[in-house]
Amino acid sequence: MAVMPSSPGSFKQSWLERCRQCSRCGLSAERQHVVISRGDPSAKVMVIGEAPGASEDIQGLPFVGRSGQLLDQLLRTVGFNPDSDLFICNVVKCRPPNNRKPSSAELRACRPWIEEQLAHVDPLVVVLVGATAVAAMLKRKQAMRSLRGVWIEQAGRLWMPVFHPAYLLRNPSREPGKPMAMTLEDLRQVRLRLCQCEPASGALFPCPPPP
Repeated sequence: MAVMPSSPGSFKQSWLERCRQCSRCGLSAERQHVVISRGDPSAKVMVIGEAPGASEDIQGLPFVGRSGQLLDQLLRTVGFNPDSDLFICNVVKCRPPNNRKPSSAELRACRPWIEEQLAHVDPLVVVLVGATAVAAMLKRKQAMRSLRGVWIEQAGRLWMPVFHPAYLLRNPSREPGKPMAMTLEDLRQVRLRLCQCEPASGALFPCPPPP
C-alpha cells in the first residue's frame, strides 16, 4: 500500500501510522491510500461523510472529487474556509469497490478510527453528510428529507445532517425549496450557531450579513 503524506496537525504520528496500516476489513486489500482527513484538527466544526471515492483513493484526501468540490463551494458560500475552519473526514477510511455503500462489517471495523478523531478534535458542531454518515454516527435511518436541517443533540454534541453533494450533483437547481438551496440554508445554520453578533462575545466567526 502506498502512503500519502498528509498533515493532520496535532494527531500523533504513531496514531497516523496505525491508521495508514489498518487491515481490520477487506477494503485494505484493494485501496491505494487510507483517507484520513483534511482541514484543521483544532476546528470547531467537523464534517463527516460516508467513504472515499476514486479521486479520494488516488489523492489520499477526503472530498476532493466532484462531490467534494461542490461541498467546498457551498461551504465557502456561507463563509467557511474548508482548510482552516473545518476538519473533514469519513466514517470509513478506505474506498469500497465501485463506490458502493460500506457494509455493516466495514463500518464496525472503522468505527474506532472515527471515534478517536471525534474525541481528539472535540468539535462544537458535527455536520453529517448523507444518510450513511447519519446512520453510522447516530443510529438513525430516517429519510434524509426528514433529517436534514434539524439540529440533533446526542452524545453531548450538536449534529446537523445535510444532503450528500453527490445527491446535489444530480439535483443541481438552486431555486428555493430545492435540495441545493436547502443545503445552503443548513450550512448557514451551522455558521450562525457558531457566531455571535456582539464583538465582545469572543465570536468564533464574524456574524454573516443578512441575506
